[in-house]
Amino acid sequence: MKAKATIAARIIFGLIFLIFGLNGLFHFMPTPPPTPEAGAFLGALFKSGYIFPIVTAVKIFVGVALLSNVLVPFALVVLTPIMVVINLHHVFLDPATLAMPIVLAAIQAYLVYAYRAHYKQLFTIKAEL
Repeated sequence: MKAKATIAARIIFGLIFLIFGLNGLFHFMPTPPPTPEAGAFLGALFKSGYIFPIVTAVKIFVGVALLSNVLVPFALVVLTPIMVVINLHHVFLDPATLAMPIVLAAIQAYLVYAYRAHYKQLFTIKAEL
């Protein structure tokens, strides 16, 4: 049963990030207007010229990796900084839309827990060469 739940979570999480990543390229879904504070933050990121293309590429990579079951632990690690920014953005700048980021964080936490054996070496106190 645990394996089926993990597969389902991985596929749902992968689909979400693939769809939203592709939306970053092709803009096929409308986005609701942000709050003034969130709009200022997103505008600053957009003006940088490189943040949104990188985030879009990472979302597509993570979506494909999760859906194809390739490099899943690595994809979850790569996605973590983006998830932190997404969640903090919604907590501080757009709290009315916090439900989806909370669900995504819960799915990611479950997947990290399910793949926890792959992260053991990352927490080595004193690594030997």
